[in-house]
Amino acid sequence: MDKQHYLERLVLKLETHVPLPPAEREKLLQLPLTLKRLEANHDIVREGELTQQCCLVAEGLVCRYKIVGDGARQILSLHLPGDIPDIHSLLIERMDHCLGTLTPAVVGLVSHEAVRSLTRASYRISEAFWRETLIEAAIYREWMVGIGRRAAPSRIAHLLCEFITKMTAIGLSDGVICNLPLTQPEIADALGLSTVHMNKKLREIREARLVRIRANRLTVLDWKGLCSLAEFDPDYLHLQPGATQINDG
Repeated sequence: MDKQHYLERLVLKLETHVPLPPAEREKLLQLPLTLKRLEANHDIVREGELTQQCCLVAEGLVCRYKIVGDGARQILSLHLPGDIPDIHSLLIERMDHCLGTLTPAVVGLVSHEAVRSLTRASYRISEAFWRETLIEAAIYREWMVGIGRRAAPSRIAHLLCEFITKMTAIGLSDGVICNLPLTQPEIADALGLSTVHMNKKLREIREARLVRIRANRLTVLDWKGLCSLAEFDPDYLHLQPGATQINDG
């Protein structure tokens, strides 16, 4: 696919939160991208590095993560096509975490200079990027509550609810079925669980007929039941009305 297609994904993602006038959409579509294809488990930016460019997720699944003293990994967030997970590097250039791929991925690199010129030329685009960082903060708060206070089944269910909701908003799910290219150790790393405990509790969710997961494909069988277990309220994602249509069967 060409650069235009990937920039259209960026516009689609921004518009899940706020509509953009045609002139602003066109400015975003003119961003100069350098496309880079990466294998799974490849670092895009490492902790401590100084950055001079932002990274647009074009294809695949990307995560923020940190490694603690004993070598264990904590995944801090998951990023889908259309996300710019390091937009904050415009102002904080030294990375305080790693950004890496979980699956084979295509990323579009765009210089800080180009992004700064765009945001200075359009306050609407600047607001859209600022809104993205605020929504990321809202998602962090929700993850913090989950890791700190929710039982393991609720944490797992919440991650599944959030993932399919976000995939639906960007047109990569019909609200019932979506690709879930996460291994069980990766889910455990995101939720602060051991792989063994995560495996056991995920099996309980599947046996309760809330979801089916086969060959990296998630199928929601009981959306209301899954949301109840997760205590999931999508308001913290701040999506535009009608951005998602989730199965409520």
